[in-house]
Amino acid sequence: MRALQRTVVFGVSVVGVGLAGCASSPSSVGLRAAIDHTTMFTAPPMATANEVRLGSGAPGPAYWQNESDYHLDAKFDEANRKVDATETITYTNNSPDTLSYVWLNLEQNLFNPESRGARITPPGGARFGNRDGFVGGYTIRNVRVNGEPAEIHVHDTLGRIDLASDLAPAGGTVTIDLTFSFDIPDYGSDRMGIEELEQGTVFEIAQWFPAMAKYDDVHGWNTLPYLGQGEFYTDFGSYDVTITAPRNFIVAATGTLENPYDVLTSEQIARLEQAKSSATTVDIIAPEEVGTPASRPQGDGPLTWKFHADNVRTFAWTTSDAFVWDASFLEDSGPNGAGTLIQSMYPKEGMPLWRKSTKMLRFSIDHYNNKWFHYPYPVATNVNGIVGGMEYPMIIFCRARKEEQALYGVTTHEIGHNWFPMVVSNDERRHAWMDEGFNTFINFYSTKAWFGKPQARRGDARSLAPALLLPGLQPIELPADQVRPDRLGILEYAKTGAGLVLLREQILGKERFDRAFREYINRWAFKSPTPADFFRTMEDVSGEDLSWFWRGWFYSTGVLDQAVTKVGRGSDEDGDLYTEITFASEGDLPMPLVYRVTFEDGSTQNGRLPVETWFNTKEWTVRLPASDAKVSGVVVDPDKKFPDVNPENNTWGTP
Repeated sequence: MRALQRTVVFGVSVVGVGLAGCASSPSSVGLRAAIDHTTMFTAPPMATANEVRLGSGAPGPAYWQNESDYHLDAKFDEANRKVDATETITYTNNSPDTLSYVWLNLEQNLFNPESRGARITPPGGARFGNRDGFVGGYTIRNVRVNGEPAEIHVHDTLGRIDLASDLAPAGGTVTIDLTFSFDIPDYGSDRMGIEELEQGTVFEIAQWFPAMAKYDDVHGWNTLPYLGQGEFYTDFGSYDVTITAPRNFIVAATGTLENPYDVLTSEQIARLEQAKSSATTVDIIAPEEVGTPASRPQGDGPLTWKFHADNVRTFAWTTSDAFVWDASFLEDSGPNGAGTLIQSMYPKEGMPLWRKSTKMLRFSIDHYNNKWFHYPYPVATNVNGIVGGMEYPMIIFCRARKEEQALYGVTTHEIGHNWFPMVVSNDERRHAWMDEGFNTFINFYSTKAWFGKPQARRGDARSLAPALLLPGLQPIELPADQVRPDRLGILEYAKTGAGLVLLREQILGKERFDRAFREYINRWAFKSPTPADFFRTMEDVSGEDLSWFWRGWFYSTGVLDQAVTKVGRGSDEDGDLYTEITFASEGDLPMPLVYRVTFEDGSTQNGRLPVETWFNTKEWTVRLPASDAKVSGVVVDPDKKFPDVNPENNTWGTP
């Protein structure tokens, strides 16, 4: 999901600072109330490590996950704005548990006016709710399990099927067949919808088929309802999907197009082949060709498009009679070695800005490839329609049409989600920060690389600080649907992203952080980590106990308020002069304290107090040997890297 409209505009700052240590001594002015060990310096709540999830944060030798493979045949009814489909699910139970029933996610039922999500949507609708009185939801028929008739018990956005025979552990399989249909909402919770345009209509279709709920070692069946704000959590699997649409419509989807000769003209096939070896953008359907008879294969009746995808956690698609289509190719030296077809689908209303979309998409993927983990899929498609910003494997929906910063921002964010959570597959309904925040973090560096300079984007901790004082702020680690909608962007995106930048650039350092973060991605690619797996991996690889950071940043609403409270001169028993500087941690969020001392001769000295300074005190005095040059000023956090909510007390004298 794209970054939400911001309450606070966050600036970008990426340069670290090297600091020399200073000799320190306990404060001579007495101790203030100590920070409670149980709230800030002990590890946050984490399940006991076991053979499934190791204490190191890695998947253990007993790690397992189930697999859901799909065959879907969908018919798109343009006139009635409806989808009719048949579905076969092959579900493999790799768990050690015998299953007597299975659960399916029925997310289109959100658009039934009687759904839980509809009933908690404010009058007039909301971004993640229904709008305009639309009445939707599934009609499900012909349910069969292993070929025998079965019943699905529908409970809001979930359906339970009781199995006639238990599903065996460690590799047992069951096949579920069903037929379903639904009306396409005009605005589907900013995840799907319809846009009427001058040359036709753009349909964006997602979370559209009954899908297996996730069964895992943490919660068993994950049956949190789909309420709109919380996204999804599913198994990996393979997809074979056919989509039948009117002849004058183009279809793009998750996966590789398997039958181009059936649905494209010979000229379009030639152009697509050219694009597959081109670093520059090639028109497959040029703007002047949209809607012309020559832009579609000759003949009558609808066309059926066939797609295949492996190792993905869902499938989404788009179709339109108004699409301009262009593409290029990204050579890839990564593990798959095959490279990626990069393409964009957009109406003329997106021009001229969207003529840059494919280049932006290509740049973003290349950046993430080189910095973190190689994009593992053969296709990446950017689609312009009604959806503000949403991600699915190999296909993203982006709304922006007017400003380059907006289009690049939403493009790099949505494709970044193919790393988190499409490859590293977290539970988005319980831990939204593990994809939104991690993605915001990698976007921080991608955006700087594209524009060649810092942008006013999320990632800078000092710029974030005022937002941490807003009323109604909650901890980051909270199920997505329980987060106040007006605080979602601040917490799950901005605070998480800024925290990781802070951890990388001011606490661990880039080398240690990058090694640990890459290892986290490598360990958990195509698997499903929990917060504890992330915390343990970062500590294991970096060699640093970060309990205080996880607890303070993710599990509390504490704020940082560091201060310089006193500067004075004195002498020791031998009569040697010294200068004492007293610092305080006035807030309830501990952090290392960085400071700079300026002397009357203009020279400066940098210093740093480690976070352990605040184990038993909220005040600490640093003693500097006297010199010919007296101290003229002291400043805490001179480069403004930390999220200090009260910078007014950071300065003494004239720094």
